[in-house]
Amino acid sequence: MNRKQLSPEFSVSDQISAQDIKLLAESGVLTLICNRPDKEAADQPEYAELAAAASAAGMKCVQLPVVHDTINSSQVSAFAQLLASAQVPVHAWCRSGLRSTALWALARIAAGDPEQAIVDAASAQGFDFSTFGSKFRSVIAELNGSLDNIAVKAHCPVLIIGGGSGGITLASSLLKRDASLAITIVEPADTHYYQPGFTMVGGGVFNLEQTRRPMSSLLPQGVTWIQAAVAHFQPEKNMVILDNGDKYSYERLAVSAGLKLNWGAVAGLEESLGKNGVTSNYRPDLAPYTWELVSKLKSGKAIFTQPPMPIKCAGAPQKALYLSGDHWLRNGVLNNVSIEFRNAGPVLFGVKDYVPALQRYIDRYRAKVHFGNNLVAVDGPNRIATFSCTDAEGKPQKVDVKFDMLHVCPPQCAPDFMRNSPLADLAGWMDVDQSSLRHKRYANVWGLGDITNTPNAKTAAAVRKQAPVVAQNMVADLRNTGNYYGYDGYGSCPLTVERGKIVLAEFGYGGKLLPTFPSWLLEGRKPTWLAWFLKVTVLPFLYWNLMLKGNEMMASPDQPLEK
Repeated sequence: MNRKQLSPEFSVSDQISAQDIKLLAESGVLTLICNRPDKEAADQPEYAELAAAASAAGMKCVQLPVVHDTINSSQVSAFAQLLASAQVPVHAWCRSGLRSTALWALARIAAGDPEQAIVDAASAQGFDFSTFGSKFRSVIAELNGSLDNIAVKAHCPVLIIGGGSGGITLASSLLKRDASLAITIVEPADTHYYQPGFTMVGGGVFNLEQTRRPMSSLLPQGVTWIQAAVAHFQPEKNMVILDNGDKYSYERLAVSAGLKLNWGAVAGLEESLGKNGVTSNYRPDLAPYTWELVSKLKSGKAIFTQPPMPIKCAGAPQKALYLSGDHWLRNGVLNNVSIEFRNAGPVLFGVKDYVPALQRYIDRYRAKVHFGNNLVAVDGPNRIATFSCTDAEGKPQKVDVKFDMLHVCPPQCAPDFMRNSPLADLAGWMDVDQSSLRHKRYANVWGLGDITNTPNAKTAAAVRKQAPVVAQNMVADLRNTGNYYGYDGYGSCPLTVERGKIVLAEFGYGGKLLPTFPSWLLEGRKPTWLAWFLKVTVLPFLYWNLMLKGNEMMASPDQPLEK
């Protein structure tokens, strides 16, 4: 235990043991606070075990689990209440002591202590608080009440955050059920992209223009569009504050604001993208560069990466590999190209039923698969990719790999405005019930799409099924009818294994197969030309002309929930 005294009555440390509790009791500590969730690490003692040791030593022990990057105002207020009611001295712990120190710092600032003095006190104990102010600026603003001084600009009976596939489809589905609803969408972008098309752009099948349309042309008639981004959620007050400083109140809130492509989590990646052979189909402006690299490469090493889950469309990193390998095979240069798939995960695909078909294509393109390999750095000018992995003895190591082409799937996380909000779970994702998609703590709030913590594939197909469920449940709540419906986790991942054939993976929660078509028409576990036809022709038409306009063909809610 590395104990650090932040004030005469409060100390922090890294993970403690039962033996440490005896030492803390002997030093006079009367209250313990655990800020670490259970099972963060394999060697971590269970909280219950430590609480029992504390009780035996005559100490009070409480748990307030948090994750540093997702600390929000509600957690700080709870921590402040614990300190106010605790017998002192108090000792708090987490993995390193950092998150306990951050909670203490935020609680003291909320109580009126000068921010710089608190930062200096933490820094004096060896904690890196250089980014504390920027990281927790919104939390500090909410705690000190400065957000309450902003006047409400307008009231929104139904407020939707996000104008992507989820937000627009939800608005259309709501109006289909009740045309009188006053709906407002908050969305900063003026261009809407059909994201499933990016892989096809990177494979030379689509051009970029086919994937985008003006946002104004897609919003349902009568919906109010606020072109801004959300900055703060205040669900206890039914308020949101936008990045332009405007505040809006609401009666019902739905959040479908996507996720964050965390390019900055890989050292050197951002400055390497779009040159030096480094590309990604996860950005529309880079997808054409992917095709440029693929079509020009005649020999060398091509690396395709996949970060830890969750990510948007788990099959997309492989799709880039398969379409590239198919092009090199058809053009007679595959013998001169070495393909590697470096995947941070332990398996080729999360639903085992589809793995045999995919493995055959891995073999066809002679791709070398490396599991447990996570991209951590890119040296673009020298064309070196660095991966963290383990050696034969299980010890952590880093491996440098030269490349001629590097297709990167970036690490992904919840957006910053969600991570530090009361709507988030410990991992930063919006905390909703996986069936009703209603928030677990705020009954007038719903979530859908990539931003939620539902354990389904983050795909447009999932949104197509989720939006009608949320629309039905929001209207049922508005009308107090009790006619609620559930979402079964359906997601679809059309795995483009070659030009002209696709393995159409369709599955729900727990990896349960949920095929749309009978096997005699389309066997999803095998590559078929019909699935290719669906991907290239039918699905884009369905997206632009049916889904976004509220047509729920093969997507209407069909699983009533118990009242």
